[in-house]
Parts: sequence; C-alpha cells; structure tokens
Amino acid sequence: MTLGSTESQVRYNEAAIAHAAALFERHMYDYAPPTGDAPPLEQMLPIFDRTALGVAREYEAMGDRPISVELEARAAGHGITFEHLGLTLGSVLHGVDLRALPDPELVAVIRSALLERKVIFFRDQHLSEEQQTTFGRCFGDLDAFPFGKPGNDPFILEIIHGDRSPGTENGWHTDVTWMERPSLGSIAQMITAPPYGGDTLFADSHAALLGLPADVRERIEHLDTVNDYRIFLRSRDGAPFPDDIVEALKTDIPFGVTHPLVRTHPETGKQALYLHGGFMRQDHLVDRRTAEPIDAQESMRLSKTLLAQHARPEYGCRFSWQEGSIAFWDNRAVQHYAASDYFPHRRVLRRVTVAGDRPFHRPD
Repeated sequence: MTLGSTESQVRYNEAAIAHAAALFERHMYDYAPPTGDAPPLEQMLPIFDRTALGVAREYEAMGDRPISVELEARAAGHGITFEHLGLTLGSVLHGVDLRALPDPELVAVIRSALLERKVIFFRDQHLSEEQQTTFGRCFGDLDAFPFGKPGNDPFILEIIHGDRSPGTENGWHTDVTWMERPSLGSIAQMITAPPYGGDTLFADSHAALLGLPADVRERIEHLDTVNDYRIFLRSRDGAPFPDDIVEALKTDIPFGVTHPLVRTHPETGKQALYLHGGFMRQDHLVDRRTAEPIDAQESMRLSKTLLAQHARPEYGCRFSWQEGSIAFWDNRAVQHYAASDYFPHRRVLRRVTVAGDRPFHRPD
C-alpha cells in the first residue's frame, strides 16, 4: 500500500489489474500488431460515435489527398502553395494577389481549390470595396443582403461588433437558407481585427452527413425543411417590426421556402447535410415523396440530432484572422461559426456573397 492510499483503492486497483488483460483482448483493434488486412473501419469504431467514419469516408472520396494532383500542378504554375488547416477542408493559398483582377485561368484554379477544400483563405490582401466586389463577380452574380448594414456598395455587407454590439454569429450555420436560391458562397475580408479572439470555425457538411448513423441518413434522405427569415423581423431587444414593414418585405421576398435536408452539390455531386437552425421550422420536416409533414415530435428530435452534428471538432478547421485576411467559403459544402470571444473589442468584417442556385437532392 502506497502512502495515502485507502483499502478500497487498493481493492479497486487489484481488480482492475486482474481484469485488464481479458477485457483488452475484446476491446480495440488499433492496438493489434499491423499484420494482415485491417478490419473495416466500422468495426473499429464504437457504435455510438461515427464521427471518425464520416471524416475518413470524405477523405477517401477526395482520393486520400488534401488536394488533387491536377490542382496541385495547376496551382504551382501560378506560384501558389497551400497551407492545409484541416484534413478535408480549409486551406490558405499563398502567393496570390487579389488586388489585381485575376486572369481567367487563375480564377479557375481558385474555384477548383474552393470545390476541393470547401473553404479557402488568403492573407495580406487589403482589398477596397470595389476590388472585393470585382473579385466576387469573377465567380458569378452577387446577392445583396436586406438584413444588415450595407457598405458604400450595396452588395457589401459590413458585420461590425464592438463595446455596444457583442458578436451574435456564434452558432453553426450556412448562410441565407431562407432564400429560394441561397448563395453559392461568401467572401469575407477582415477590416479591423480584435486584439484577441474573433476566429471563425468551419465544418465539413459532407463529412458531417457521412458521420451520421446509417438509419438516420436513411430517414432524412427524403425530408425537406421549410426555412424563413423570422429571426430578422425583431429588433435586438425583441420588439417586433411594424406590420407594414413586415408585410411589404414578405410581399417582395418569399417568406417560407423549402429545401432538402440532404443537398446534392451541383458541381461536385457530393451529398451534404444542409440546414440552418435559426431559419428552419424545426417542428415541420416534410416528406417530399408525400408532401406531408412528419410527426412534430419526431421532427423536433431529428432536428436536434442534426443541428448538433457540425459541432464535432473532427469535422472542422479554425481560421485566425488578421487585418487583410480573406475567407471564401462554399455555403453548399460547409457550415461556419464566428466565435464571439472578443467583446468589448472591435471587429469589422466586410462580406460579399456570390449568387447560387436552388438546392436539390439527387440520390447517389
């Protein structure tokens, strides 16, 4: 007996040592000597947590490489090098100056990097509003945003927080699912960085779907969500907007649009978990085969499960901003979370969004 140990502790340790060898033989594969074929990954993971399976399956779909050989070669031709932040998503592109209008081939390389890595980053750009919108238009038309502070250019959204405006984007989400045609992606530039904190986290929606239990994936494959912008129709203190403003808005911008929970990416063909907890009507999931809502309680249970999925750290990467940094994320493939850990310091982000198409689900 060691100094300070109790009789019960001694008995516990004796029992633990006596049973350890027998229990170990039935426990984990990864301690076994590397001989013969490895067992299927599904057998090596606990049945209650398939997170690693989702990441592994998405990486496998990427060819077990962070970027393709073709993209690596094309990027090298432009002097671009990659700094990968996550296994399946998130890369900093070094050697790119976005202040000059990129030539078509460079735009094609950047677009390919976005598709393969889902969110890409650039350092030390310091674009003007005009330069930022010009860069955004290289990838399509731009969407204006009706619920925020516009810049001098109406297609610029300024996201400003400080000692009188704490950050409120600290929830996992993909942008503007209340739109009939949600944006393809967002291009954000840090104008004023706080001295501490203010990172943005990103999560892979393809891996998040693949990491769900098989029965849940099967259950949601044919389900749609109804999304609206009701959370924007109240002021910060909770007071509702006047009826005439709300009715005029609903007349011009549809209030309540339907999108699939499992979205097929229109360019890569991959399936992704697609939802926004603040916009979806969580008690009203609809089976598109019958156009009928499922049971409200089941709808709430499923919504709760799905809304927790992107928060697993294994699915994500984290970007630490500097002034002049740019993030370009694919809203069809990732969710993001802006950490509100810098109050009362000032943080100013300038964003443009590239127009997208209507979400759809095409079975594999």
